[in-house]
Amino acid sequence: MTTTLQTPHATDHLDVLESHALFILREVVAECERPVLLFSGGKDSAVLLHLAAKAFAPQQLPFPVLHIDTGQNFDEVLDFRDRAVEVAGARLIVAKVQDTIDQGKVADPGLLGSRNRLQTVTLLDAINDNKFDAAFGGARRDEDKARAKERILSFRDAFGQWDPRQQRPELWQLYQGKVNPGEHVRAFPLSDWTELDVWQYIGREKMDLPSIYFAHERDVISRDGMWLAVGAFVEPNPDEEVVRKMVRFRTVGDANCTGAVISNANTLDAIIEEVAIANVSERGATRGDDKFSETAMEDRKREGYF
Repeated sequence: MTTTLQTPHATDHLDVLESHALFILREVVAECERPVLLFSGGKDSAVLLHLAAKAFAPQQLPFPVLHIDTGQNFDEVLDFRDRAVEVAGARLIVAKVQDTIDQGKVADPGLLGSRNRLQTVTLLDAINDNKFDAAFGGARRDEDKARAKERILSFRDAFGQWDPRQQRPELWQLYQGKVNPGEHVRAFPLSDWTELDVWQYIGREKMDLPSIYFAHERDVISRDGMWLAVGAFVEPNPDEEVVRKMVRFRTVGDANCTGAVISNANTLDAIIEEVAIANVSERGATRGDDKFSETAMEDRKREGYF
């Protein structure tokens, strides 16, 4: 009688990335008393939520999900947010920038002005009000130069500020997770992932995403080198022509500062192929709140941004 040995599943780079992310999620929960997961509704936070559900299955998530709502979101993203949190069985906390404006803590930029930078105050208030000592975020090092400077565990002082010179070493994937009184930690389990890794993982896991990531026809205008979607937060100026294009969004942000890219990629395979040959990061190409200053992201992170 011949015995056939089954070949075990070969470990690929996505398995390694997933395993490391699960380890970080579990380590932070073990070290901290009141963690929270930051959720924008974008692809990276969707992967982070998916990983968190895996990390603590079959139990429910041992922490809530926090969305900082600027009030200028794409409708498709808000619909996805509610759907994803419900599927994960998580508790959703929504902190609104409009409330921060109403309290007089930040100035109202007006109906069409960007609220993106105002999120920082709303985020810090939500962390302080709920006494969160750890916040998971979906940031990746390949997004921006400032992201690349940050450790996987990024400690913030009592004012929520980040000092890139005061970071703990993380040699050999050994992490010091103790949070000192008054501090909190931002944890980034996707730090070592790339945009391509994220899309390949989404494909492998057959994950749901907001429909705006896939190519579709949309009315857009060309402004500041970007294709902006015409809608409630983007109105064409008299000298701007509204055109209908086949586009998709590589990143999710406020509707008035997030540009689309011309694309016919309406399937996961097509998006993966498109991302594989891209030579500009998704934020660098399509986020107006980042592209006009070399230090825009770093300045915002010093103030307490994600």
